[in-house]
Amino acid sequence: MPGDHRVNERIRVDTVRLIDHEGNQRGVMTSREALALARSLDLDLVEIAPTAQPPVCRIMDYGKFKFDEAQKAKESRRKTQSVGVKEMKYRPKIGPGDFDTKTRLVEKFLNEGHKVKVTIMFRGRESAHPELGKKILDRIVEKLTDIAKIESAAKLDGRNMIMVLGPEKKAKPKVIESSKEVAQQEVEPSVSAEVTVEEG
Repeated sequence: MPGDHRVNERIRVDTVRLIDHEGNQRGVMTSREALALARSLDLDLVEIAPTAQPPVCRIMDYGKFKFDEAQKAKESRRKTQSVGVKEMKYRPKIGPGDFDTKTRLVEKFLNEGHKVKVTIMFRGRESAHPELGKKILDRIVEKLTDIAKIESAAKLDGRNMIMVLGPEKKAKPKVIESSKEVAQQEVEPSVSAEVTVEEG
């Protein structure tokens, strides 16, 4: 962290290995000489490797360095908060239209960088046939094979079967359906998909 560095007069060692403001190795010199050089450039002397022998110091604008580090940390937190885990729920006997609608939403979430928990919900006697849920999950994986990777394989959790998919970053987005399929679905009744979000 930026606040952990010793700067200027707080550097108490006698000799340091210096890197100048342009990234050039300046060799070993006294800390007093290194600080004088930094001052002559109106910059700071910052200890960046205190455990090295001798410690390594660099000449830089420490105020700007702290600002840049704070901005990087802020951006990292923002990205972590914005990318969570989505959940998509299916039934073992789901119809083709509903399956396609929900799977397109899974595709959308993956392309946005989210992980997706796919849940197969069994009711009543359906729980005696987990292979039906596994077939649905296999169909989803087959549809999304170019953009998804399995992060958690299918497993039973009470009356549900759960699988977690993550985005395959190296792959190009896959178009699940053809334009002909889109035209066919436009004349079908619309199906609303159940979507819940888990904080991740």
